[in-house]
Amino acid sequence: MAVSFSPDEYRNFQSFLEKACGIVLGENKHYLVSSRLNRLMQEHDIPSLQELVDTLNKRLNSKLRTRVIEAMTTNETLWFRDTYPFQILHQTIFEDYKQQRKNAIRIWSAACSSGQEPYSISMVTDEYARRNPGFKVEITATDISQEILGEAKLAKYDALALARGLSEERKRQYFSPVGDEWQVNANIRSRINFREVNLLQSYISLGKFDAIYCRNVLIYFSAESKSDILNRMADALNPQGFLMLGASESIAQYCDRFEMVRVSVGVVYRLKQI
Repeated sequence: MAVSFSPDEYRNFQSFLEKACGIVLGENKHYLVSSRLNRLMQEHDIPSLQELVDTLNKRLNSKLRTRVIEAMTTNETLWFRDTYPFQILHQTIFEDYKQQRKNAIRIWSAACSSGQEPYSISMVTDEYARRNPGFKVEITATDISQEILGEAKLAKYDALALARGLSEERKRQYFSPVGDEWQVNANIRSRINFREVNLLQSYISLGKFDAIYCRNVLIYFSAESKSDILNRMADALNPQGFLMLGASESIAQYCDRFEMVRVSVGVVYRLKQI
């Protein structure tokens, strides 16, 4: 039986979710809430959305709270999403650092979900390093969901997941069959360190980066949270580091610490020189 709720219950859940992880739930997302929480509420014998909110507000560190946040923040992803961010990676970002004679760089994949983005970055790195021996990249991949990070670390995907954006050539090159699934090869996995991170909290423990991929993430946050996240990401970048956002995302009204760099295939942002 599907979850049903009143407008007040929905608003109270919206408030909980924004306070818990920064995500602003739109007015037209009732079906999303119902579909993602229905089974969980049945498991815990919670009859209404308001009772769920009341329980979550009382148990600030409960497993239930973690599961609710994971259910509402896990999004679908695919390999080499939109293509151009990965062209920019090897044509602009890698080439720029190569010209600076910087042969070891760090990249952060923020809100990495089930791992397709960081593994795509690692594949591009492998292709570039074969043409430029000695070039090394360390990738940190983060997400708020422990469950989805566990899946990402396993690096195992079914045939349907592999069909979403992955060429047959890259499948042959970078995957090995494991039962009914395909696993990313060890050399691609070895570049990536997965960490649990809430984007509303501190990034200091992650260290400094030369590039940050934060794509199709900011659209879920309030204007205030967007500004906060972008400014703290600027702090997390090395001088003149790069920031890659989603195609529909802009930083113009939220942060003035980046300059837009237009290249033939798209746009990337660069930390301004002080």
